[in-house]
Amino acid sequence: MEFSVMKLAADAGTFLSRAVQFTEEKFGQAEKTELDAHLENLLAKAECTKVWTEKIMKQTEVLLQPNPNARIEEFVYEKLDRKAPSRLNSEEQLAQYMSDAGNEFGPGTAYGNALIKCGETQKRIGVAHRELIQTAAINFLTPLRNFIEGDYKTMTKEKKLLQNKRLDLDAAKTRLKKARVTEARAAAEQELRITQSEFDRQAEITRLLLEGISSTHAHHLRCLNDFVEAQMTYFAQSYQYMLDLQKQLGSFPSTFVSNNNQSTPMQSVPVPSVSASAQAPSAKSSLVTSGFTELKASNGSRKARVLYDYDAANSSELSLLADEVITVYSMPGMDSDWLMGERGHQKGKVPITYLELLN
Repeated sequence: MEFSVMKLAADAGTFLSRAVQFTEEKFGQAEKTELDAHLENLLAKAECTKVWTEKIMKQTEVLLQPNPNARIEEFVYEKLDRKAPSRLNSEEQLAQYMSDAGNEFGPGTAYGNALIKCGETQKRIGVAHRELIQTAAINFLTPLRNFIEGDYKTMTKEKKLLQNKRLDLDAAKTRLKKARVTEARAAAEQELRITQSEFDRQAEITRLLLEGISSTHAHHLRCLNDFVEAQMTYFAQSYQYMLDLQKQLGSFPSTFVSNNNQSTPMQSVPVPSVSASAQAPSAKSSLVTSGFTELKASNGSRKARVLYDYDAANSSELSLLADEVITVYSMPGMDSDWLMGERGHQKGKVPITYLELLN
């Protein structure tokens, strides 16, 4: 009991000494032993690694599981050391809806059959996504989390010990400066030698531990390669599944049996594909409707709905978004395939093949 009381008193004295030294340093009333540049760089590198590892880890979790409620549920079950209940992911849920709808409309109809085939493909993509999540969790997220919760915590602990040893060293230096009696100076010098030795030892331990950051980076690089490979496999599988689906849907006949068993022709609507560098469409005058002809002749303006997206090829043209409504009018000397379009304070040439005049 007496030993415990003495130990508590000694710990309290040490804590008070460190607090006084820390306060005086903040107010510029005491000298502070600076760490060597190499150790400072290692500390900064460790902190930087911790910050970015946390950000990458959290955003990867968001990428793999966009639903925040599902992430919270998985976190709770992980902390309880229990397996989370199995639920359909987004692709599998969509697959279920598509399959149910296809069966409801009738597998014998083109639409119903297409929905069923799309559902089967979405289900396969859902399975591939589950494999991506599992692989990424094991080969990428777990090593990153182990660093944050293991290695970095150890580094933080040793860094804190080093800080305490430095405060003890500087407090001993201060006491030596204030010592006037010979016996007091001898005791202060002895204390300084001990605190200096403990500080040097702790600095070496911390340095050796922090130098392991380079190995951590090398390990995380291997994990990153594994993650990229897992993503590559997932996207390659998804692409192949969708390619196969596209071929199946493309094999449908040009007519289909509707839900009331009446044969209805499939209508094909050509959608222009125009990039920023594409040339203006050279529609012939036969494609210009009477409405556009009247608009050009009247020199008035009309409202028009945009049929397709269009990227302006240069500053004289106006970019368009499908389904937006703009004001159009003609100007003297304009090509027959173009009109002036106006949206708020923006104006520029627009191709008439992308427009539908409104009443």
